[in-house]
Amino acid sequence: MSNVWMITGAGRGMGLDFAKAALAAGHKVVATGRDPEKVAKAIGQPADLLVVKLDVNKSVDAEQTVKSAVERFGHIDVLVNNAASFFAGYFEELTPAQMDMQLLTSLIGPMNVTRAVLPVMRKQLAGKIISISSSAGFGGFEFGSAYAASKFALEGWMESIQAEVAPFGIQTMIVNPGFFRTELLTEESTNYAVPSIEDYAERRAQQLEFWKSYNGKQSGDPAKLARALLTLTNLDELPARFIAGADAIGTAEQKIISLRKQIDAHRQLSTSLSFDEVAAPGN
Repeated sequence: MSNVWMITGAGRGMGLDFAKAALAAGHKVVATGRDPEKVAKAIGQPADLLVVKLDVNKSVDAEQTVKSAVERFGHIDVLVNNAASFFAGYFEELTPAQMDMQLLTSLIGPMNVTRAVLPVMRKQLAGKIISISSSAGFGGFEFGSAYAASKFALEGWMESIQAEVAPFGIQTMIVNPGFFRTELLTEESTNYAVPSIEDYAERRAQQLEFWKSYNGKQSGDPAKLARALLTLTNLDELPARFIAGADAIGTAEQKIISLRKQIDAHRQLSTSLSFDEVAAPGN
């Protein structure tokens, strides 16, 4: 059955692969990006494609995109919150403005778009909302405080709205990709903190060397991830979470082990924190 997919950040990276895969599977696609000409050039101009300018940081853009999508296709079945950014660096060296931009694009942006789409899906009594998180959404890492903060927050928001929208027939899914060979680590997509604290100098150099050398060598194939999303959206019920990639599964399993150790280490102390029941006089 043909569905209408709305995909943010569809001009490059994973978003482009998602759009191409959905079109190839016979779906209609609303492909969005800040530069619609770039999006159209990357995807082409098939009949079932609508390209719309969308800056996810602007709620008015999101509302206009949804209006255009409904005018063209009549409904929206699948929303993929894919657009994001990557601000890397030690927390002390990241400026407040950089932290704000990370949260704005990777958290507030998906909120803006989802808020605009929900009235359509509620009216339909159906819809699927997919938000692309990261293995950084359940495991923070050195040099990634801004990025991990945005993804942890994205997941808390998604898990919460899942219960809110389920009565309207709307399903949600968090996707946690590991390292996929996209443009995330290119100079165009990655923003590094400006060095300002000497105490971090040696480790900063090592981190910069690692991240820049890793570009283009990631093990994950984004085209395969796109096909996996198609498989999952064809299910009667979306999984609440899809951990994508063997490396992401490894990170998740280590997180589970770590949490279990932390629970067991102080279980007795933790379970002793309830109020002591005081017996009533005469009992």
